[in-house]
Amino acid sequence: MDDEPLSQWAERRDAKIGRLRAVPLGGDTGPRGSHLNPDTPRAIQRWNGHTWEPYGFAANLAEAKRVLFPSTEVAPASGPAPKLGPGTGRRRKPQAPR
Repeated sequence: MDDEPLSQWAERRDAKIGRLRAVPLGGDTGPRGSHLNPDTPRAIQRWNGHTWEPYGFAANLAEAKRVLFPSTEVAPASGPAPKLGPGTGRRRKPQAPR
């Protein structure tokens, strides 16, 4: 029997529960490219293991992205730019520390 064990399949299926997606509202549109109509309101939907259920609402694409992809990392501290080697070309390499 070449089938995978049921427990492995169930783990893979259960890992997807709770995923969120943003669907544009209005018109005959369904799930499609997020870059299309960025000012269109979006319904936030959550996967419950069987079907997509309503979860929230976003006024536009930018707000939907904040809900779907919350920022958890701290912005890196800006430091001095590396010193570049001689020349004017755009492919100059940073100087090695001495």
